[in-house]
Amino acid sequence: MGYIQDNLMPNEKVLFTANVHPAVFLPSVFSFVVSVGFVVYALMTGGKGDMTSGLLAGFLLLTAIWFFLSSIFLGVQALIILLTTEFAVTNQRVIAKRGLIRRHTLEILLPKVESISVHQNILGRLLNFGTVTVTGTGGTRESFRAIVEPIKVRKKITQIVEHYMQADAQPGQQGTPQREGS
Repeated sequence: MGYIQDNLMPNEKVLFTANVHPAVFLPSVFSFVVSVGFVVYALMTGGKGDMTSGLLAGFLLLTAIWFFLSSIFLGVQALIILLTTEFAVTNQRVIAKRGLIRRHTLEILLPKVESISVHQNILGRLLNFGTVTVTGTGGTRESFRAIVEPIKVRKKITQIVEHYMQADAQPGQQGTPQREGS
């Protein structure tokens, strides 16, 4: 958790982190399976000996190579997403970062968090991942895709924000929520 740890303020503690789901590799896996399918079909049709089946087999092999190269590209892209996305809630703010070369960050103070929404498609519901969108006052809105257990993430952020607001509203308190179970 390099970016988040490097950018913590004095007396700021990480209370909760979220991770990217390995489902980001699904497009790469799908492309690889399609390329294998094209190779198998090309080998089955290319052995007939006539010119048409040879041309068809050659076309299928070129298509298989294209899908294979696509699967490598998509796999590297998914690996970069998995390794460079960070999402955490501290006792002072929500911090998120994504990107390797083009870095995009979000830092919203807890009292400025307006809403947290979750979007899950059918596959996301089955594999328990989804998009978490954090909206701050003033229209700041950022979405993070393929987050593991997005409903739990939303619940945790909401609990921390509510705890912060309650502690801030009570006189004589520091305004910093305590870690759950402490």
